[in-house]
Amino acid sequence: MMNRFMVVATAAALWICAAPAFAGVTRMVIEQRESPAFKGQVFGKAGQYEVLSGHFYGELNPADAHNAMINDIKLATRNAHGMVEYVGTFSIAKPIDMSKASSVLVYSVANRGNGAATGSVDGHVSVVSGWQGDVIPRAPLQSIEVPVAKNADGSPVTGPVLARFIDSPAGANTLSLTTAVSGLIYQRPLTLDTTKATLRMRASEEAPNKVIAAGDWAFADCTKTAFPGTADPAKICAKAGFDSTALYELIFTAKDPLVMGIGFAATRDLNSFLRYSDKDNDGTANPVAKQIRHAVSEGVSQSGNFLRTYIHLGFNQDEANRIVFEGINPHIAARQLALNFRFAVAGGTALLYEPGSDAVMWWEDYADKARNRPAAGLLDRCRVTKTCPKIVETFGGLEFWDLRMSPDLVGTDAKADIPLPDNVRRYYFPATTHGGGRGGFNSAPGDTPRGCVLPVNPNPQADTLKVVRAALIDWVVKGTEPPASRYPRLDQGQLVPATKAAMGFPTIPGTPNPDGLVNQLVDYDLGPDFKYNDLSGTVSITPAIRRTLPTLVPKTDVDGNDVSGVPSVLRQAPLGTYTGWNVTAAGYNKGRICGLNGGYIPFAKTKAERMASGDPRLSLEERYKTHDGYVAVVKAAAAKSVADRFLYQEDADRLVAQAAASDVLISSQR
Repeated sequence: MMNRFMVVATAAALWICAAPAFAGVTRMVIEQRESPAFKGQVFGKAGQYEVLSGHFYGELNPADAHNAMINDIKLATRNAHGMVEYVGTFSIAKPIDMSKASSVLVYSVANRGNGAATGSVDGHVSVVSGWQGDVIPRAPLQSIEVPVAKNADGSPVTGPVLARFIDSPAGANTLSLTTAVSGLIYQRPLTLDTTKATLRMRASEEAPNKVIAAGDWAFADCTKTAFPGTADPAKICAKAGFDSTALYELIFTAKDPLVMGIGFAATRDLNSFLRYSDKDNDGTANPVAKQIRHAVSEGVSQSGNFLRTYIHLGFNQDEANRIVFEGINPHIAARQLALNFRFAVAGGTALLYEPGSDAVMWWEDYADKARNRPAAGLLDRCRVTKTCPKIVETFGGLEFWDLRMSPDLVGTDAKADIPLPDNVRRYYFPATTHGGGRGGFNSAPGDTPRGCVLPVNPNPQADTLKVVRAALIDWVVKGTEPPASRYPRLDQGQLVPATKAAMGFPTIPGTPNPDGLVNQLVDYDLGPDFKYNDLSGTVSITPAIRRTLPTLVPKTDVDGNDVSGVPSVLRQAPLGTYTGWNVTAAGYNKGRICGLNGGYIPFAKTKAERMASGDPRLSLEERYKTHDGYVAVVKAAAAKSVADRFLYQEDADRLVAQAAASDVLISSQR
């Protein structure tokens, strides 16, 4: 057996030595061309667009230092040349007449597979592609196929996995691993023997665990067959059924992890190919060859976390040592992406026991003494290779409350502001929900998000985001400096503990307050094989909480609206209190923060109404007097935003017109 192993190892080594120095995209297959696209729409001077879609095929040399950060890359299946293969989907939108193109490629990172290439009046080439290996391939999602990690002898790679289930349907006797809180897509048990796993339940996070006997549950489906049901590695069945008010935790040994970190390399390779290559290995022409001089990338939420980790792990340098993206905009992204460790769940949202805030979270070097880690920053690797992009970071209120934004600004001890590097601009959109609200100037509240207490927060981000993204491109292409960073600072008293008293949040009768809602920064023990600063390696134990760490949020004014940052016109002419938090109305998490939802508490319309309810916030009537008075405040706020370079004039005109057409204090002039 030893001699046989040596022969196999020698052959593998020869394959690697015979492989080219770098590989990247080997084939690009355009399977669909829509020309003209977008129903023939004309995008200004750029004219009509066409959309090209298909698959791109790539190879990675596991011995290449550019790929060394990919977790388990050396355990991935290899082809006859010793290379690791992947295949992903792509979509490219480009002007039909490329002489009208801007020479700028804008890569939009797909979010859980969702994303589409778009046209642009600026003539930019728009690209999306698959990168998340656990997205199930189906139209119109962007997906990628990556290999499974296997031990050298062919045996399965294994490791512990935790699945948590809450708010189970009443009367349910079967639960799917895919509907667990984290959503386990590919993590499946090594064995269906329940004595090798643990299922436990408890009434609350603080209550003691009750272990369910191995004979009283099964890896099975009992929806059509009585317990123990039909064996199924993707489901669990309980003999007595599941209590819809309880939490269930399943701990098991999983097998066959996907090499998910390949998604970073595939993104690098595709964009490098589009920037620098004339054709693929089969001679198929790059559809934008010699047309791209600059490349930037944007990502929202999960895909913004992707960009932060992509930069941190050094993937902005391609295999030929060239820069890939010269600019990036991670939007509403507070963490690193849980993608590059064994059995990672890339779709997590900072819930309990989900890694993501355990790594380096700050752009400039900071010594994480609270977690006993050395000084490090997100730009360490790209500084060495001189491939750091220009960065415009944007986020809102909810990122502090639910996604643990605090350490990005003040570290894990929350004692001082971490300075920003010269190549980073940071803009905070105060008093906004995740991704911003619908906008408009309606005095009446809108719908209430499902499962929450407060109405939806309408405070928008879109108009400001559009401007700062264009500023990023101008920074990259023309060298034009964007506006100075604007975000809450500790040294200016704008970041405080997440309590009503510290924030200065008002007491509003009949409405909840923010006490106890913040999703605290947690220091996890993930085992000795986990590389915390890089969010890589192996989780070798069931995650445990060592301690909680200081978590700060923006201070509010007397109305309960966040101070500092880049306020929208609506925030400058408020119709109520806009919060970055909401409260869960019912179920297991009743009274806790309501996921990715902000809230809205409208002002009273008149002083009499306010006095009758005991609301300390001035009414609309007291603030603005009349409808025309409100429109005047909106007009002044819009003009200020334009002057500060955070709003386009055409959008300012639209907002003023919307305010004029609104119902705000309209009855006061009748």
